[in-house]
Amino acid sequence: MILVTILRRFFNHGRLTLIDARGERHRLCDLDGPTVVFRITDHSTERKLLRLSSTAWGEAYMDGGLVIEEGSLAEFLEILEHSDKRFDATWLSELRRRLYSVFAAGAHYNPISRARENVAHHYDLSAELYDLFLDADRQYSCAYFRSGDEDIDTAQLLKKRHIAAKLDVRPGMRVLDIGSGWGGLALYIAKQFDCQVTGVTLSEEQLKLSRQRSHDAGLDDRVKFELRDYRTLEDRFDRIVSVGMLEHVGQFHYGEYFRKVRDLLEPDGVALIHTIARMNKPRPINAWIRKYIFPGAYLPSASQLTRTIENTGLWLTDFENLRLHYAETLERWHERFAANRGRVAELYDERFCRMWELYLLGCEATFRYLDITVFQLQLARDVNALPITRDYMYEVERELARKDRATVTSIRRGKRARRKRADSARTG
Repeated sequence: MILVTILRRFFNHGRLTLIDARGERHRLCDLDGPTVVFRITDHSTERKLLRLSSTAWGEAYMDGGLVIEEGSLAEFLEILEHSDKRFDATWLSELRRRLYSVFAAGAHYNPISRARENVAHHYDLSAELYDLFLDADRQYSCAYFRSGDEDIDTAQLLKKRHIAAKLDVRPGMRVLDIGSGWGGLALYIAKQFDCQVTGVTLSEEQLKLSRQRSHDAGLDDRVKFELRDYRTLEDRFDRIVSVGMLEHVGQFHYGEYFRKVRDLLEPDGVALIHTIARMNKPRPINAWIRKYIFPGAYLPSASQLTRTIENTGLWLTDFENLRLHYAETLERWHERFAANRGRVAELYDERFCRMWELYLLGCEATFRYLDITVFQLQLARDVNALPITRDYMYEVERELARKDRATVTSIRRGKRARRKRADSARTG
């Protein structure tokens, strides 16, 4: 069987067994690592898998042509990512990377019209879907873990603190949030620092909820959300923050993006860019992810970012690599998704559930075992825009922690008081 011969050369981690469409078992690998048995249900799937493309394998799992019989999908993906990492060091992989980069280049061209379509594909799904696996504030980006034991709500609050501290925001400043999502970070900054925040998004669903949240929080006088592309803005801001948006810009638009950030900043302004990135050579994202999850997306490498920033005249004033934080985030998202899988199937269908399982677990495996990470880049127009050490960041984080504890205590007291009044009303 040709497929078995090819897979035996590719897989080099774990104990992996294939059951083919005729029911025959084939040991593909017998090394250290998880034990997994998977079955291919039909001959057409066997032929598709000969391509060894991520799209073919992803679709096989989504459509039920590839079924995990023993072990778990997470363990299968661990074997796959470890094997791919070793294959990545070969000349054949380098040739494949270069050819794929050429053929996929057109997918990274993101003018305003296409950017809006790409955003709608993912972010305008059912609002309930995101409530089923994200934290209460709907932070749909890498969280920040101090010990690694935090739950997702705590870790996302730590992320907001960490970013806000790096921005060095002060009362009365004008802040821009590029790609503001469901508004959580913008509302947090406005409330904690008593400043004016403008959030821009291309998602109509995100805009609707952001505005509702601002109104409910009584922050309409400090926060406004707009449905517009950042490239159409003309105002100046003291601070700019962009979390999880650069991934959607596309490699051909990096110069345009960072020049616009520079032009939107006041002369003493500061920006904080939080993005998924590569620690290795530039290449397009996984083809299955681009087709089904994030069309138009592209993950920058460190060299692409620093080279572009150099050409804009901006100062790279601070750089942090969060490494495994997104793997921890994705693990917690998948746990919540799995716990609510039945409801997701009611909203969509079984194929959608398998697609999102593969997305969440596949991305977690990529962050754990391959070259994907998260960068936070702090930028400034003027070398004197910030203190000369990082001490101010830690001071602000400590102060925000104190404020957050006071807010939580106040909320808990309010809940207790409401319960007490309700009990009194029932017994009275």
